[in-house]
Amino acid sequence: MKKKRLIAASLTLLFAATACGSTTYEATQIPVKQTPPVSTPAPPAKQDCTNPLQSYAPDPGPLSAPGAMPTGSTMAKIQAHGRLVAGISADSLNLGSRNPISGKIEGFDIDMIRAVAEAIFGDENKVELRVISSPQRLPVLKAPRTPGAVDIVARNMTINCARWKEIAFSAEYYRSGQKLLVRSDMKAETLAQLSGQKVCAPAGSTSLDNMIKANPKVVPVTADTDTGCLVLFQQGKVVAITGDDTVLAGEAAQDPYARITKAPAFSAEPYGLGMNPAQVDFVKFVNKVLEEMKADGRWKASYDKWLGPSLEVPAVPPAPVYGR
Repeated sequence: MKKKRLIAASLTLLFAATACGSTTYEATQIPVKQTPPVSTPAPPAKQDCTNPLQSYAPDPGPLSAPGAMPTGSTMAKIQAHGRLVAGISADSLNLGSRNPISGKIEGFDIDMIRAVAEAIFGDENKVELRVISSPQRLPVLKAPRTPGAVDIVARNMTINCARWKEIAFSAEYYRSGQKLLVRSDMKAETLAQLSGQKVCAPAGSTSLDNMIKANPKVVPVTADTDTGCLVLFQQGKVVAITGDDTVLAGEAAQDPYARITKAPAFSAEPYGLGMNPAQVDFVKFVNKVLEEMKADGRWKASYDKWLGPSLEVPAVPPAPVYGR
């Protein structure tokens, strides 16, 4: 058993090296020094947030034809740059991860990005995928809109009011929930049963906040990436990982000696695509793209390919909520 788990850990280390360029992970108990903003923040989005799921309603009528974005719009500037620059994960299996054979980054989140690129350029491949860590998601979107800056983030990011104060979100494109991953030989099913033990969650994530609220007696440990938590788990430095069910499903697929507990999700995690708060026209444009994806079957096809087989939950795209 021990030998097999060491083999599984070695495979995960190899995967981490492919995705992140490093195989060294150390358990870091909070407080954690967050990644600093890359530069002066842009003006914040509206501060009022009675319902975090409310986004900006798209303009009526069809989208502009690809390659003919409205003059002066954010989309026209992206078109002039020649590619859509997106902040993504490269180690979240089925959401955004590097295919070890083709070398391409692929997954459900990546399909959302490619659909936006298709709507702007008429070519889904006109994208630049920049791998970022969980703590970097907000700072890269608050940077000034210089040529080549990140235009959008698709990294299983939960929509909430605190984040609306710093960035802007699209309408919800997927509803996840937080669960717990443990060794297959452990009897624990909930965080309440892990008091005094080390549990990993990504730094700068709602998963970390939710874990501390759910059981303050758990010893929180962080890593910048999902693979970082998985490596710590396989090295025996933590007894469990908590996070979105989408992420945990990918981690369980990489370790045959891990399992997701059967306890219900203890949080709701609505995913949104993140954008700079000063670019409301781009948020409206992206919301129209998401509406079309949900209506024409592309959303369901992506879900069935990437998430359906592991989550075994019927594909039901979340309805958009507008009102900002």
